[in-house]
Amino acid sequence: MVRQLSLFDPPPAGEHHRGEHPASAHPCGEHPPAPQRPQPPRRRRALHPRAAAHALALQHLDLADTIAGNFARRTVHPFEDLRQVAIIGLLKAAERYNPTGGRPFRPYGRTYANGEIMHYLRDSGFAIKVPPTWRDLHASGQKLLRQGTAPVQVPHKLGISAERWQEIQEACSITVVALPPES
Repeated sequence: MVRQLSLFDPPPAGEHHRGEHPASAHPCGEHPPAPQRPQPPRRRRALHPRAAAHALALQHLDLADTIAGNFARRTVHPFEDLRQVAIIGLLKAAERYNPTGGRPFRPYGRTYANGEIMHYLRDSGFAIKVPPTWRDLHASGQKLLRQGTAPVQVPHKLGISAERWQEIQEACSITVVALPPES
């Protein structure tokens, strides 16, 4: 007679598991419980001092995306770079935010993120003071060039003269170059 056994059924009387000796079986047919060793208390990991601020900033990543997108459309800087800078602004805002003031976090965080991006653009921007309208025209012209517009057609599409476009390109192409200090 062939009998099908299941892993979940107890072994039939008189049989034992592989590696188990019948002499070691408990008189009731059950295995004795394993001896309990006292476990050392688990150390709890200390929370990061700014964990709450970081969580608050992470809840508003959509705000960083929106702000970075607005600046990316108006400048030649990549969206990803501006997003990281906006997140830094949100982190700074979350560290300084006081919820007892009655003011919601979003406007507060928006101010810091905008300011952080403005500082970044100022520090990585032009060596000379260029009017914002020129910077916007330059960014729009660079975008048209990346899209495949012929360089001769760019001033016409921007609604300016070729001479003005040349002047804008010259003004916006001067950047700061950091030289190592002489030793």
